Amino acid sequence: MTGLLLHADGISKSFGGVQALSEVSIVIQPGEIYGLIGPNGAGKTTFFNLLTGLYRPDSGNFEFAGARLDARAPEQAAQRGIARTFQNIRLFANMSVLENVMVGRHVRTRAGVLGAVLRGPKTLAEERAIHERSLALLEFVGLTARRDEPSRHLAYGDQRRLEIARALATDPKLLALDEPAAGMNATETAALRRLLEAIRAQGVTLLLIEHDVKLVMGLCDRVAVLDYGRKIAEGRPAEVQRNAAVIEAYLGVGVTGALAGGASA
Repeated sequence: MTGLLLHADGISKSFGGVQALSEVSIVIQPGEIYGLIGPNGAGKTTFFNLLTGLYRPDSGNFEFAGARLDARAPEQAAQRGIARTFQNIRLFANMSVLENVMVGRHVRTRAGVLGAVLRGPKTLAEERAIHERSLALLEFVGLTARRDEPSRHLAYGDQRRLEIARALATDPKLLALDEPAAGMNATETAALRRLLEAIRAQGVTLLLIEHDVKLVMGLCDRVAVLDYGRKIAEGRPAEVQRNAAVIEAYLGVGVTGALAGGASA
């Protein structure tokens, strides 16, 4: 399919007797912020894990940027232009804030082991470029002042922003964010929303899993809803909010009011 960044076609995955995803299809346009929501256990993170090469689908396929995506490891997905963050923050706790971002940047390096040993002019120039780009990303997410501190010293919201900066260091076309607002207070969530809008303004497409439905409905261009591994709705936030199947899927999990009021977020 032309003109699309991502086309997931009939993606299915089971674990033993549990059907985590069943024939899920979505399309994402370049420049969109696309939300993927659903109750716990709906299959959202499984979808991310399949997209980024942690798992292999039982059936279906992904097409990314006009070509078949057959990532068998996360680094292959990153090289194609897909970066992600995780529900549980995965930083290198004893490395500095700057070093964490530089690690992400190395997916775009060319020097290799020999270059690292010989330390020739090209390798040194590449290392300078990595350092400069990493500093620019820290400035972008507002963490320049903390650059030399171990990442474990950062507050929770700052660790989330650092993880996003590290993902951006791979120069992604698509940034997949798994519950980036989890554990954040209202002030931190508002700052996160501004950051995600700024990332989109830089030309990066966003795919967002998030339980903060008010944030999703106020931020995303389109939203898909999963329930028990199946896509039960897709469309603009206002359309999804009125969908009877979506409201029924969320009953009893405390977000029905957010579905009703998210458009004003």
